[in-house]
Amino acid sequence: MNKKIRTEAVDHLFDAILSLKDKEECYTFFEDVCTINEILSLSQRYEVARMLREHRTYLDIAEKTGASTATISRVNRSLNYGNDGYDLVFERLGVTAGPSEE
Repeated sequence: MNKKIRTEAVDHLFDAILSLKDKEECYTFFEDVCTINEILSLSQRYEVARMLREHRTYLDIAEKTGASTATISRVNRSLNYGNDGYDLVFERLGVTAGPSEE
C-alpha cells in the first residue's frame, strides 16, 4: 500500500464509503463527492480490469469501453503488479477469469 495515500482524510472518506448501505446511497454520495466524469472514469477502469481478467484483447476492451490503450495498460499493470485490490473485489463478487486466448 502506498504510504502517501494513508492519511486521516482518506480514512474519513473510506469510513464514509463503508457506511453506505446500498447502490442508491452510493449514487447519492458519489454524485455529491465526484464529478460525473470522475465516476465514469472509475467505472471505466473497473470494466477494463474485469475484461482483462476475462482475457479480452486490448482492441476489444478499447472498442467496448472507449478506454485508451494507455488506460488499459495502466489497469493491466495494477492487476499484475498492484495490491490485488481488483482481485479481492472480483473474488467477492464472483467475477471469474475467462478462457485464455493463447
